[in-house]
Amino acid sequence: MKEIIKIFYTSIFLLMISLTVEAKSKVLSLGSSEAKVTVKVFSSLTCPHCANFHITVFDKMKKDYIDKGLVKFEHHAFPLDLAALNAEVIVRCASSKEKKFELLDEMYIKQKVWAVGSDINKINVSIKKIGLGLNLSENNMNDCLKNNDAQDDILNQRIEAQKKYKIKSTPTIVVNEKEYTGKVDYEKFKKIIEKNL
Repeated sequence: MKEIIKIFYTSIFLLMISLTVEAKSKVLSLGSSEAKVTVKVFSSLTCPHCANFHITVFDKMKKDYIDKGLVKFEHHAFPLDLAALNAEVIVRCASSKEKKFELLDEMYIKQKVWAVGSDINKINVSIKKIGLGLNLSENNMNDCLKNNDAQDDILNQRIEAQKKYKIKSTPTIVVNEKEYTGKVDYEKFKKIIEKNL
């Protein structure tokens, strides 16, 4: 009987570890897990301020810190509407981390093109055009958009982020578990990174 109980508890423990690893693996991240600084950005792909952060800060931070192993960057999906949710689904439809970040870049750069109007079918067509431009197949993207599990995963991440970080707006930027409330300006943001190195 003791052996059965031991096996049961070991199984539960391993299941909990695998679920934690699975949840963490669904966050898009770049950089060394050994980095002294972790930057978490909770954003909605239809949010203009999120696009501004990504376009004006992320690329410079990647070159100066992420690529050098000094900063780990995490993009946390926090969709505010169905269009943002579907765009996140397409980003996660890509097969490699590099391709996912390419899609993320394009979604932000072309946000004013695809994130317009209220017809979700037209928005989905525009989102898929971005995916097609980065060699995703239309069939694969359609399958991803029909996958309720992918949407549920993203929405569950949003719920967990809301519980843990009390997010009031997007983007919410967290540096080493402290919310950054300054202006979205690379030079000012860079000072926060340097302070934590």
